Amino acid sequence: MTHFDLSAGDVPASGRLVLVFSSSSIPEGLLAKGLLESEGISVFVKGESEGPYRMGPVYLFVPEEVEVQARLALAEAASGARSTAHSDVAETAGGSEEEAADPG
Repeated sequence: MTHFDLSAGDVPASGRLVLVFSSSSIPEGLLAKGLLESEGISVFVKGESEGPYRMGPVYLFVPEEVEVQARLALAEAASGARSTAHSDVAETAGGSEEEAADPG
């Protein structure tokens, strides 16, 4: 399954893809793919089977030009350094998540 639109010229400038993530867990692979796509990174997925019985490893490839950005995003997510939008709003408001949820 490819997520590049070859007809629209959505091909990496170098023409090279690099492996940035692999997992034996389909859900973990899909989460990583979504994270990369939310960063604006085109992702090529290999190994994800379709159908009700999804099995097998998932490999995520990105264009060589954005390899560093992709690896940093994945490393931040794995380390827990990425914060959620909800906790960002609470911190901006000067309170904790609990205070933001209970204004009274």
